Amino acid sequence: MPNTYTQIHLQFVFAVKHRYGIIAPHWKQELYLYISGIIEKQGHKLLAINGMPDHVHIFIGMRPNQSVSDLLQDIKRNSSLWINQKGFVNGKFEWQEGYGAFSYSKYQVKAVIDYIENQEIHHKKISFREEYLDFLQKFEVEYDERYIFRELE
Repeated sequence: MPNTYTQIHLQFVFAVKHRYGIIAPHWKQELYLYISGIIEKQGHKLLAINGMPDHVHIFIGMRPNQSVSDLLQDIKRNSSLWINQKGFVNGKFEWQEGYGAFSYSKYQVKAVIDYIENQEIHHKKISFREEYLDFLQKFEVEYDERYIFRELE
């Protein structure tokens, strides 16, 4: 798009359905590379990707030619299909419905990258549920607690 100038930094957070910790260390980097390819194919810039066995954080510089919901649908649908085709898990792999999307200024980029790269250290102190609720509260996102992690009930 000529004469369109943007600087959009977004962090996406989403979990394995039922928060099952099934993203195994021996294939998680391959998964992250696959997701990176989806992001780059859509023209966005991957800044960081990492997670834990039950969830993923993705930080990108997003181009305005695609909606957030369309990008996340592509990432989740295609990566689920890929995981199932590879046979990485017993049974059917699925991501949870929904996601968190949080925006940052240019001045916060390094801190967010560091945060994502250090997920393993961070989660020694705080659970995914606590982390996710903290994001929602810090970013002043209105939510109904009845629907947060309802798949566990």
